[in-house]
Amino acid sequence: MTIFDVPASSPTILQLVWLILVAVLWIGYLFLEGFDYGVGMLAPFLGKNDQGRRVVLNTIGPHWDGNEVWLLTAGGAMFAAFPGWYASLFSGLYLPLLLVLLGLIVRGVAIEYRSKQDNAVWRKAWDWAMAIGSLLPALVFGVGFANFVKGIVVEQTQTAFGTSVPTVVPVFWGLFSPFALIGGLLFVSLFLTHGAFFVGLKTTDVIHDRAQKMGSTLGLVTIVLAIAFVVWANAAYFNLPGQLGWLKIVAWITGVLVVVSLAFAWFMNSKNRDGWAFIGTALATVMLTVMIFAHLYPGLGFNNSVNQGTPLDLTTASSSPTTLTIMTIAAACLVPVVLAYTVWSYFFVFRRRLNTTNIPALEVTTAA
Repeated sequence: MTIFDVPASSPTILQLVWLILVAVLWIGYLFLEGFDYGVGMLAPFLGKNDQGRRVVLNTIGPHWDGNEVWLLTAGGAMFAAFPGWYASLFSGLYLPLLLVLLGLIVRGVAIEYRSKQDNAVWRKAWDWAMAIGSLLPALVFGVGFANFVKGIVVEQTQTAFGTSVPTVVPVFWGLFSPFALIGGLLFVSLFLTHGAFFVGLKTTDVIHDRAQKMGSTLGLVTIVLAIAFVVWANAAYFNLPGQLGWLKIVAWITGVLVVVSLAFAWFMNSKNRDGWAFIGTALATVMLTVMIFAHLYPGLGFNNSVNQGTPLDLTTASSSPTTLTIMTIAAACLVPVVLAYTVWSYFFVFRRRLNTTNIPALEVTTAA
């Protein structure tokens, strides 16, 4: 018997708990790595020379590699709690996930290698590589989550031993529908705005002013994209098998809060309230993730409407009750420690603002 042979039934408490925990891990990743991606994409534009770009990069220097661990943890939780979900995603969406991996590799190498030579051309090339490496995951995640909201088609296929199992059957170019492209652009724009407000929060002088001005423009674009995505997602794509009516209300409420939070962030940025502007985009990221996960219950982003056998959903993709119980005990012990350490590092260790006086310049420089 495989995990796909379990008959469909109502989810257990532990299955619901782990869907919520997976959502929390994705919230942590998108919130923390969101501004990392934004800073990476903005670095070539906010810093007009090496000294200015190093100020921008040093705002995420102590955190960026630690923030990536949230993605590993989210993926690990999906693998352990819902192996059917994890296996279907990685087998059916191999190419998009490969693009994410390549982007993460390029970004990491760029951050580490740009300082290996005191050469302006060398460093500028790596800065653009970092911008591209930050853009790719943001775009792919946006397109991917939009397709989960829409529902990725699942069909029944026969294995070599005659067993019928649900299989994700995506067509790569078919993933880029107009709705999915709006999702991709929204994630890119949201992370750019989030990153601009983070740089504004962590810097002073000309870099701060430049980030604040750029964030104001990006914020308006993000608000427009968020309105389009929220209305389209909740009006057209809450019709998959098993979805609950009250979760549609949750999706609408959180979707509205996305737009309200972005408008609040834009307004606070215009009033030079950097901290509140950053909190606004952080709340928008959290609410957007909650809205998306409201769409994922119970089918985990899969459209089983053409599936004539066992559906691929929260119950059939889940691990055994014993596994979930052990994982729950471990998570109850470790997750509070991770959250406490993250809060401590951000608010008590690396809270000082930066400017060009903190960064030694190369021999030949221009205005920051």
